Amino acid sequence: MGLQDVDGFLEHLRSAVGAANVLTDESDLAPYVVDARRRYRGGALCVARPATTAQVSQVLTLCHEAGVAVVPQGGNTGMCGGATPRAERDSVVLALGRMNRVRAVDPLNNTIAVDAGCTLAAVQAEAAAVGRLFPMSLGSEGSCQIGGNIATNAGGTAVLRYGPMRDLVLGVEAVMPDGRVVNAMKALRKDNTGYALKHLFVGSEGTLGVITGAVLKLFAKPASDAVAMVGLDDIDAALALLHHVQARAGSRLTNFEVISAGEYELVMSLPKGLRDPLAARHPWVAIVELTDADPAAPLGDELAAIVHDAMERGLGRDATLAASKAQAELIWEIRHSVTEANVNAGLTFSHDTAVPVSRVPDFVRGVERLVAERFPAAKPVFVGHVGDGNIHAVIVLPREAASTPAETDALAAAVNATIDEVTLSLDGSISAEHGIGRSNRRRLSAYLDPADLALMQGIKALFDPKGLMNPGVLL
Repeated sequence: MGLQDVDGFLEHLRSAVGAANVLTDESDLAPYVVDARRRYRGGALCVARPATTAQVSQVLTLCHEAGVAVVPQGGNTGMCGGATPRAERDSVVLALGRMNRVRAVDPLNNTIAVDAGCTLAAVQAEAAAVGRLFPMSLGSEGSCQIGGNIATNAGGTAVLRYGPMRDLVLGVEAVMPDGRVVNAMKALRKDNTGYALKHLFVGSEGTLGVITGAVLKLFAKPASDAVAMVGLDDIDAALALLHHVQARAGSRLTNFEVISAGEYELVMSLPKGLRDPLAARHPWVAIVELTDADPAAPLGDELAAIVHDAMERGLGRDATLAASKAQAELIWEIRHSVTEANVNAGLTFSHDTAVPVSRVPDFVRGVERLVAERFPAAKPVFVGHVGDGNIHAVIVLPREAASTPAETDALAAAVNATIDEVTLSLDGSISAEHGIGRSNRRRLSAYLDPADLALMQGIKALFDPKGLMNPGVLL
């Protein structure tokens, strides 16, 4: 567009969302054009901040008519650069933070309907206010938004019991690239009326349209819980402990997380004054949490007995049971501090791998072996949700290992190829919960079966024939 056309386009946007909600100054754009990990930096024609679905529809209609690309953005907490515009200043960043209305809460139906811009923490609080639970839990829950959680099919620590975001979404509202609104806000658990279009938007990363609302499942609010940290000899012991707890606790097992010694050391080195819950350091630790809706459930005694029996069987070295809410919060703070610790550790390449639960030890050992052979200066550390097979391998290198962006990109490609080699040998996935974004786009092409890739490209072309939705992301 020429300068006159740009000015006219911006005026139309201001008419749609209000002049104060179309940002063009460099200082105002800055927070919206850099990703959470500071790996990607782009540019934008402007940032538009709609407050309603109707305003989103107006913005997308204008962009579609003008041929302007749109980058939907929630809390901008993603790990793969999927909400960062390209360097060219030719796109509109559509920031949904003003769309933060809770539309309806139905405790009897165990559902909540919300705008896409509601933060995850706000939805959790609304559910708690009516004695219910929204179980998604992430380290970024105070700032990440529901629309982004859906667009990336977020996972989190409670997937073992409640599933990822795809399992928590009953209905969605979305705006198509040409401005049409798809209203599939059904609060139904059974609805067999043709294609389930909502599932196309879950995990679509803003490439098919803009999610503007959702109906989410709620659950009985846990009235009792118990948390333990267990020191382990190796990752095999973690798997044995998982099956031991599952056999004894059944569906009351809500979280089972593991942290390798290297990752644990990075976390405990943070200048946060974290106190180690265990008496000594161990090659691995597991965090185990049981929850129950019955306030009289003796979960503390039950978990203590389960862990004691595990120790007797040689499944653990050491253990501590949280004796207070503060102690439980400390254990979870350690787990939720890993991203901060990894950012501070040096030049890090984080991976979001899923393998069959039974192959988790093979994945860990395979990564350790190949990284030692190919990157002698690197230190592989691990953290993850072993109960669903999602292990994050983080490769830590000295910052001087790459001195230019090109060197960093080349090193990242080599590290990624190494991790993918192990992953694919175990019939795993290169992305369990973080999405594809910009970081994994080339890896996706190598990972997918050609027929799968062709179908995905066909769906993209059907929904977005002009290719205006989040270009450069996913495909």
